[in-house]
Amino acid sequence: MKLEIIPFDIKHTQDFYNLNVEWLKKYFYVEPYDEKVLSNPKKYIIDAGGFIFFVKKEHKIIGTIALINQNTFFELSKMAISPKHQGLKIGQQLMEYCIKFAKKQQWKSITLYSNRKLVPAINLYKKVGFIEVPLEKDVHYERANIKMILALSPLK
Repeated sequence: MKLEIIPFDIKHTQDFYNLNVEWLKKYFYVEPYDEKVLSNPKKYIIDAGGFIFFVKKEHKIIGTIALINQNTFFELSKMAISPKHQGLKIGQQLMEYCIKFAKKQQWKSITLYSNRKLVPAINLYKKVGFIEVPLEKDVHYERANIKMILALSPLK
């Protein structure tokens, strides 16, 4: 399967929204913060100094991930793979791509928020080196019950 990871393009805004809303509705619900960010990723992620990447198979977007600038850290967020492409290690490829990207940017770490019921995702995060840290009380996702950080060392 030939996959390509491409940077944000405004023409894929609806794909970003649809892929994320699909998994959110399956496991949780779309929170107001999600709706705001997913409806206008250019404003809330790209223009705020963040990054979005897409997985493209042939001419179709089948996955996405974001690195959101939270001012004092970058948050790995909005990772979604279309249901019929799950289980093919596409999420792992996206994670590895983002880690390499973050190292090139010379970031010290990447932070993420998740929910323990997303067992395959939590396992993936642990597999690539994320460790659990205390979750603050005022996190911007109601569903978040785990916070994880990956310490990075820059590429030589």
